[in-house]
Amino acid sequence: MAPQQASSASQAPLLSPAELSYLYTSLAHPGGPIRPDGRAPTQFRPLIAETGIVPGANGSARIGFADGSEAIVGVKAEVEKTVLTTGTLDLRQLQQQDQEDYAEGEEDGEGKEGSASKAGQGSWVQMSIEIPGFRDDDALPVFLSEMMRESLVGSSAKKSSDGEDDDIMEGGLKGRLVINKRWHWRLYIDILLLSPPLSYPLPLLSLTTHLALLSTKLPKLKSHGEEDPFFEDDWDLAEYLYPRARPGTKASLQQVRPPITLLVISVGDNVIFDPTREEIAVAEAVLAISVAREYETEGLKLLSIRTIDPPSRLTQPGVPDSENVATLGSTAAAEEAQILNPSTSQEDVAGVWKPRRGGIKRSAVSRMVKMVLEKGGVGDEVMEGLEGVEVY
Repeated sequence: MAPQQASSASQAPLLSPAELSYLYTSLAHPGGPIRPDGRAPTQFRPLIAETGIVPGANGSARIGFADGSEAIVGVKAEVEKTVLTTGTLDLRQLQQQDQEDYAEGEEDGEGKEGSASKAGQGSWVQMSIEIPGFRDDDALPVFLSEMMRESLVGSSAKKSSDGEDDDIMEGGLKGRLVINKRWHWRLYIDILLLSPPLSYPLPLLSLTTHLALLSTKLPKLKSHGEEDPFFEDDWDLAEYLYPRARPGTKASLQQVRPPITLLVISVGDNVIFDPTREEIAVAEAVLAISVAREYETEGLKLLSIRTIDPPSRLTQPGVPDSENVATLGSTAAAEEAQILNPSTSQEDVAGVWKPRRGGIKRSAVSRMVKMVLEKGGVGDEVMEGLEGVEVY
């Protein structure tokens, strides 16, 4: 779990200390958080979603939240030759392995179609994010793209009976991009945030990317084995990158879905999902939790947890040590404060906002993760909601 510094997208809004204090008190209410927009703790903002909006793309989606923020994601795929790297079997060993796989396939009645290698590489997936007001190499787009790409390609592979990784059995994206041992698909995922970030844009970008990957189709392969790839011309025969569930079929690989990353905050003893910019301003902890559908249990699997520093953890520019909560406990700062203002006290003043100090409790992290992963929890609700969007 690596901490990451929040960018200006989640900086404290222009609220007075009294307003921040009132907001914190409302969100930390013992009977449950009272959110400014009236939502329940686990309720997401209303949204509109659609797919198939980018002509010429293998998959695309658009999601717009009720607050006016909107994102578009396009997925393009191209065939690329697999380059043998250090530690990879040379061509002669590949040919020998092909013959062995072919012989085993003949015995099983599968022929060469079962002989393709299932191992893939994370470099086959490239992701870029464009956010209004930010350069491509700014911290926010770079961090967001790497965090989502990490969860997308970093899901652990299911172990086969012979002890070797079989990424496609787990439904991992890397295994799905393999055509054969000499060719693979390369995915380009382009994400565009259409409006300036009104809140931390991670949930919006993650959900839109998930929906775009669900709608991604690849041409149907006509060639067999290690032949150069040859595809069907009819796009109606194209196959989904993540196969859609068929009515009446038993749960199988069709249940595997791309990962999603949810933003969760804690205020007092309360846990809140899909926070707004104002709610993040008074949060004590902000977690980005990435989960994906698991093959064997049909439940959700935890992929990663990232901590994001809320504005209350950051020191604003121009704040002297005597007023800086990060250095208020030091002897020098305390002496300076005492000299400048003898009445200075470190005690909280009622009705005045003061950022909380200290880390997040393990019990709070555990409660956040449990609310996402549990059966019928927030993660399941989000997955089912996106599954219900009609894909074109």
